[in-house]
Formats: sequence, C-alpha cells, structure tokens
Amino acid sequence: MAFSKMFFLFSKFQQGVGVLAKSNTFAKAPRQLQFEADINKLFMFTSYNRLGRDAEEADAEEIIEMAGKATSSEQQKQVQENIHYQVENFCASMDDILLPDINKTEELNELGSEARSTPRKSELSFTIGKDDNVPTADKSVVPETKPLKLVEVSHRLKERIGYTLEIKPSLIPHKDAGQGCFIDGEADVGAVLAFYPGVIYSPAFHRYIPGYPNVDAQNSYLITRYEGVVINAQLWGRGGESRAVWNNSFTTPEIRTDASIAGNGSDKVGNMLSRPLEGSGNGEAVLEMRNPLAFGHFVNHPGKDMDPNVMICPYDFPLSEKVMRPYIPNVAFENAEDVKVRSLGSLWFRTERNSGLDATVLKTLVLVATRPLCNEELMLNYRLSSSERRPEWYTPVNDEEDQRR
Repeated sequence: MAFSKMFFLFSKFQQGVGVLAKSNTFAKAPRQLQFEADINKLFMFTSYNRLGRDAEEADAEEIIEMAGKATSSEQQKQVQENIHYQVENFCASMDDILLPDINKTEELNELGSEARSTPRKSELSFTIGKDDNVPTADKSVVPETKPLKLVEVSHRLKERIGYTLEIKPSLIPHKDAGQGCFIDGEADVGAVLAFYPGVIYSPAFHRYIPGYPNVDAQNSYLITRYEGVVINAQLWGRGGESRAVWNNSFTTPEIRTDASIAGNGSDKVGNMLSRPLEGSGNGEAVLEMRNPLAFGHFVNHPGKDMDPNVMICPYDFPLSEKVMRPYIPNVAFENAEDVKVRSLGSLWFRTERNSGLDATVLKTLVLVATRPLCNEELMLNYRLSSSERRPEWYTPVNDEEDQRR
C-alpha cells in the first residue's frame, strides 16, 4: 500500500480515537480509563493491520464504528487474537530461516534398512545441538538449527516481513539517550514491531525483583503491565548467537550500564535470580536468542517536540503453542519456597504458587506501531508518574501522568 494512502487512513483512526476517548464509556478511574483507551486504540490499529494492504477507507470507518460499540472485554479478546495472528506469522518466518531443511529427513528414506530402523525425528524435535556455544549438559534438549548469526537472521527476516530492528545511537537530543531502537524497513499501523524480553514477575513475586523495593534504582529495563506484572529485560541484553536454554544462570553482558551498577548490581542480580524460573517446564526454557525483534527494552521516550510512534500491548502467549515457544523471549519467575500449604477442615490447599500469574500463559508485552513507519527511531511514551521525581530529560506527552514502572 502506498505510504500516502496509509497516512490518509491513519488520520481517520486518529479522529476516531479522539471522539471515543471523550465518550462516557471511559468515565472511570484514571488507570482504568487509560487502559481501556489504549485497548480501544489497539483494537482499531491491529484490526486494520490484519485486513492487510488491500484495506480501504470504508474498512477503516467500519472498524472505528465497531470500536465504539464493542465492550472493552470484547476488544481485549480481539486484540489478543490480532496480535497472536501476527506472532504466528513471525514465528513461521523464523522457522523458515532457522530450522534445518526438511529434505534432510527425506534423505533418510534412501539409506539402508539399518538406518531406517532407527527412529526418526522431525526437524522440530529436540535433538543434539550443533552450536559449540551451548553447554554440553544443554545439548540434549536444544533443537538443531542453522548456524546463522543474529545479523544474518535479522537480514533474512526483513526480506520476509518487510522490516527488522537495529540498535544504534539514539537521535534524541539529550545526553542520557544512549542506544536507541530503529526500524529498518517499513511497517504499517498496527504492526507488532518488538517484544519486550526478560523475566516476568507476577505481583506475588515483586519482592524478588533485584533491588526490591527500589527496583529501578539500578535498572532502567523494567516495565509494568496494567495488572501489575513486571518484566525485567536487564538479563536479556542484546540476545545471543544461538538457540539455548535460558534460565537463572544465563546472562548476557551486552547491555549498557554504569560503573556503579557494574560494581554492585551484577552480584545482586545474580543472587536474586538464584531461585528457579518457570518457563516451558523444569525451571528453564529453550529460547531463540537470535530474535531480531526482542529489543523492546531499547526503545526510548520521545524528546521535546517529538511524538511516540509505538505503544505497549499486553500479550498473553499460550504455552500450549510449543512450536512457537522458542521465539517468545521471556521466562516467568517462580520461587518454590512460596508454595505454602494450609488446611480447611480435612482438606489441604496449596496456596500462593503462581498467584496472579496464569500458569497456562506467559503475560508478555509487545510494542505496536501507532502509525506507518519507515526507517526511523522507535519512541514510546514512558508515562512516568508525576508523584515521583522525573529525570531531567523526561518530557510529558500530552500531559499523560500514568506510571510505566
């Protein structure tokens, strides 16, 4: 779709957002108001994106009308379906890039009877890993993938979906901007641009976030979902160069930090994460560290006279989707010591374990484009609270006062 056409249709969504935000439907508590307004936008943006590049003005108008009639819960459900649809396509592209050719398994049919008598595994089965960087103990559970570097995976992903991400010095004019996250290519409004990677802490386990209760004193890579789930991206860094078991002992040093954090924070992080993490079972998850979109934690807040071009979207990834699991760059924190038993008459109940965290899903976050984008830096409204001291570089966006962390 021509970029000019996308901007024209996007302006119609902006008008719809402005009208619906003033509706009495959203006249509730401030945080609930903000959450439902965000879901309303995400409903329109992601629904339009799902229609594809053949969508017309009439389609945009119909979606805006639906957004004014559907309940918030109905919109949330549709947003989840729209995001999952995009994540499925992303995972399929990653499979095409990284999984061994199916022809390799077909070659076994040409071997002798001795080879055919050996049980065969599909290209998705857990086989001996080829990557020498994977610890020996982990090779039995890490599936074989092509020996591609992250930069090559990123290039091939762009060829398939039209964009990838690049980390380079931010263009935002303040000294603390550091590295920024840039889209390399083009994406339409409503596109999933980035995952927010890292360790997921449900409210029951907030006290295990490194540095608690001052969790953000030495860590700027924290983000909070509406219901209080916190994601800590500090240990993910810039990912890696292989598929690997990512657990409480896996760290990546390629993340910006200052001397005080390097001297004290790293030990604290290691100590606090010496408790089990729940991912895909047994306290560990096989994750693809070469995920070119797992850089949501490098997206900066816009500078003065700049506008955000992405927004956060809660995404509950179903753990039943085992084939897709390696491409979701998150694990959930769990402390076995918090499993308590209490009695009620002759019955005994296990309590608190997984409290606030549905064990069948990972409560993750993705970043969604709020307008058509082309080769530019991604910017997210951090919504830092006005009740606390804000950094000098922080400029409120549209006087929004909600908390990001």
